[in-house]
Amino acid sequence: MPFTDALREVSDGIIVDIEVTPGSKQVCVPSGYNPWRKRIEVKLSESAQKGKANGQLIEQMASIFKVPSSSVIIISGFKNNQKSILIKKVDMNLALSVLGKKIKG
Repeated sequence: MPFTDALREVSDGIIVDIEVTPGSKQVCVPSGYNPWRKRIEVKLSESAQKGKANGQLIEQMASIFKVPSSSVIIISGFKNNQKSILIKKVDMNLALSVLGKKIKG
């Protein structure tokens, strides 16, 4: 699974490095993996204005990992398309399982 480069396990959960494309026609979380940037790609329908895309990202990640939105925190890249997010109470095995089913390749 090449996308494992985008995941890091920490004491309270997992950090996922992602690359966001806001303003897409449809939401696709995750939409793929960028091996050069070592980031999981995400397409969001919300625009990157006033935190709308960030809010949608948090909701979508919480939904696919089945955790409350309060367990998903953007730790870097809040105003950038390359972000690192912490998902609390998720371990590497669960992350690999959930993302492996959705990322082709």
